[in-house]
Amino acid sequence: MKVSITVNGTTREDDVEPRTLLVQYVRETLGLTGTNIGCDTSSCGACSLHLNGESVKSCTVLAVQADGGSVTTIEGLAQNGEMHPMQKAFMENHGLQCGYCTPGMVMASIGLLNENPNPTEDEVRLGLEGNLCRCTGYHNIVKSVLACANATK
Repeated sequence: MKVSITVNGTTREDDVEPRTLLVQYVRETLGLTGTNIGCDTSSCGACSLHLNGESVKSCTVLAVQADGGSVTTIEGLAQNGEMHPMQKAFMENHGLQCGYCTPGMVMASIGLLNENPNPTEDEVRLGLEGNLCRCTGYHNIVKSVLACANATK
C-alpha cells in the first residue's frame, strides 16, 4: 500500500506492506533509528513517538494507520541545532544511563507535559508508568520532567 506521512516536517511517500508497524517503517524504511524496539509487546515504551501530536507506542500502530498523518521522532525534536527543552532537562538532570529507553521516555514526557504542563511528582510517575527503564530507578527521569515543566512556565 502507498502511504504519505509527514515525518519530522518532511512528507514521505512509500510503499509498505499492510502489516508493517509504524516503528518498522520509521526505523527500516526511513532509517531513523532513534526510535527503539524494546519488547515487541507494547510493554516498554522504547518505541514512543508522536503521531498527530499524541505520544503513542509505535509498535501498536500500523504504518497505514498513520497515512496522511504527522509523525515526530526523537530526531525531529531539535530545532536549528538546539535541543528540545526536554532533551536538555534529561541531560542536565542525568535522566538517562544506558540510553536505550531515553528516546521513548523523552517523547512520552513531552506528551505528558502537553496534556499537563504543571504536573506533580506523582502525576509524572503515573503518566510515565507505561515506559520502562531498567537502569535509573526513575528518580532522575522524574526530576528531568519536572525541571522541564518548571523551565517552560
